[in-house]
Amino acid sequence: MGLRGISCLLQCYLMLAAAMYFDLGEQEEKCIIEEIPEDMLVNGYFLLEPWDKKARTNSPHLGVTVQVRDPNHEILMSKRYGKFGKFTFTSHASGQHFLCFQTNSTKFSVFAEERLKLHLDVQMGEHTIDHNTGNTKDNLQTLEYSLRHLIDQMVYITRQQDYQREKEETFRQISEGANDKVLWWAVVQTSVLLFVGFWQMKRLKDFFIAKKLV
Repeated sequence: MGLRGISCLLQCYLMLAAAMYFDLGEQEEKCIIEEIPEDMLVNGYFLLEPWDKKARTNSPHLGVTVQVRDPNHEILMSKRYGKFGKFTFTSHASGQHFLCFQTNSTKFSVFAEERLKLHLDVQMGEHTIDHNTGNTKDNLQTLEYSLRHLIDQMVYITRQQDYQREKEETFRQISEGANDKVLWWAVVQTSVLLFVGFWQMKRLKDFFIAKKLV
């Protein structure tokens, strides 16, 4: 493995250090839901390892299948990786995206009775944070990279705001529709009660007349 590969591997481990993690069982699939704006580049970094640090981790068959589905449950990507790696996709619609992970446990029986830990870090935007940038001697290059990253973060925030406004508008329309239905339901209930009341009064009057009580 060259210096570039080692650098990428170390960067992946550094980013995973502060990321979320969850456990995976044998042939078990777990999904997380991410709210992603439209036309957003998403980078995901993951690392799969057993909870027991003493267990064997050098199995060449240990791996993860990553599948990403959009809000319409259409598959954006589906790919099999090793025990660590990076996946990238671009969202085509705003909404909840499903990031699903499944182990190929049929190939590593040494982990049949072990729970596996999946570290996951999901970053949005064109330029993610480079932990090695601060070590460069070229200040201009560092400033240029930081500026690009800042611009990407501004674009991401703007798209998030647009997406939140879309959600608020959708929620407002749903609320207004529900209020209209509640109003009409109250009108229908009142009409039914009035009709039943008048019908009972008429039946009672006819009964009194038939019995010559009035």
